[in-house]
Amino acid sequence: MPKMKTNSGSKKRFTLTGTGKVKRKHAYKSHILTKKTKKQKRNLTHFALVDHTQERRVKALLAM
Repeated sequence: MPKMKTNSGSKKRFTLTGTGKVKRKHAYKSHILTKKTKKQKRNLTHFALVDHTQERRVKALLAM
């Protein structure tokens, strides 16, 4: 049986932490930034964790 392939899209979007949680970036930080406040853009810069209800799904896509 062949190896499971990692989903290429999710490979670029998610990373695993040392404890096994899944890190993600915030949305709304790529374009149309002129109408967003400095505070909003600054807060979108930080990483967030994937919700625990979706963690299993993302890890299956990463196949790790």
